[in-house]
Amino acid sequence: MNPHRTRRWIDHWEPEDPRFWAATGRRVATRNLIWSIFVEHLGFAVWLLWSGIVVHLPQAGFTFTVDQLFWLVAVPNLVGAALRLPYTFAVSAFGGRNWNVASALLLLAPVGLLAWLLTDPATPYWMFLAAAATAGLGGGNFASSMANVSYFYPERHKGFALGVNAAGGNLGVAVVQALVPLVVTAGLVNAALVWVVPILAAALCAYLFMDNLAVARTDFSVQGRAFLRAHTWVMSFLYIGTFGSFIGYSAAFPLVVSAVFAESAAPYLAFLGPLAGSLARPVGGRLADRHGGARVTAWSFYAMAAGALLALAGLAQHAFPLFLAAFGLLFTAAGIGNGSTYRMIPAIFAAQAARGDADARLRARREAAAAIGIASAVGAFGGFLIPRGFATALERTGSIDPALYAFLAGYAVFLAVNWWFYRRTVLTRVPSLAHNQI
Repeated sequence: MNPHRTRRWIDHWEPEDPRFWAATGRRVATRNLIWSIFVEHLGFAVWLLWSGIVVHLPQAGFTFTVDQLFWLVAVPNLVGAALRLPYTFAVSAFGGRNWNVASALLLLAPVGLLAWLLTDPATPYWMFLAAAATAGLGGGNFASSMANVSYFYPERHKGFALGVNAAGGNLGVAVVQALVPLVVTAGLVNAALVWVVPILAAALCAYLFMDNLAVARTDFSVQGRAFLRAHTWVMSFLYIGTFGSFIGYSAAFPLVVSAVFAESAAPYLAFLGPLAGSLARPVGGRLADRHGGARVTAWSFYAMAAGALLALAGLAQHAFPLFLAAFGLLFTAAGIGNGSTYRMIPAIFAAQAARGDADARLRARREAAAAIGIASAVGAFGGFLIPRGFATALERTGSIDPALYAFLAGYAVFLAVNWWFYRRTVLTRVPSLAHNQI
């Protein structure tokens, strides 16, 4: 059975049908996944570009305070979080392929603006802050990419597929933090210009090789029902703890190490944390497929709490290797939690519609795709809170200890919420959902 296609629109798509999946579904889904990763990877690179740039601004003659530098890495996360909602619904409005082309081309704006500002050390700070805000365009890519990929894969493969897609995107953080220190040796402006050709290539590849799914086309009223589902907001809250930790620590880590361990090689080691977290994400999805998302999410919060305690010990001893290892644990646990929480969302909606007809299951898939985007938007706000938490702690106490204690308390709250809604034997609010289903 072949999907019917018209100008890159696939009209018939039944991934839950084993024969359809084996004949054509898997091949088409894999192709779209590959190019989705390419676009999303560059989105993350542009989104977190400032995290690699800010530590080099003082040497380049830009006299900004530490608090101002933390604002430059926090603002892209704030804007990116806000943009994730419209990006989610852009897939249903324009089609996955079409929106991937457009969202890739939009990335030219923040890199072009940054390159222009870096040519003059006299550029006022407010212009840098405005340019940093445009980097949030890269943060929106994740929501549309994940919502789009969720339509291509059957329920039994969603955890791994979403994990791989997200991991490929998340790796953009590690790549930008590894590449910027090398590129700036030839001039700081090159840290922005180096992304122009890959962005153009990503847009072209999306145009040539990706597809739009007719099943994803729906009006806002259908997907908008996800806003009314309690589980959408519970999962959004949990995602603050997992993805919010990953993106927040990614943005802040180079500046944190520079402020606390000035003698270390922070700009050259910062990429190790996002690298570990990105590679761990598909592991989290695979573990969730096997053991249940709620259980794996709980494991990740325990591990992040342990990482925060180890970081406090590293600070007490002023031991950079211990501090770096602690953040390695934080990033890895956050990556696993990212994969498991995202696996939970489609599983929750599918379980609620399990006794319904085909139309009910289709509505559940559409609502789950919207819920994924909503959770990604809310969770990304953690990327703003963590850098600002570190900045406030440094400004008021001269130490990041208070911030780490606050994050530790947050992980305890996330654990309690996860247990209450998804780890008890039978949910009191939705009795049809047992903990072993998610």
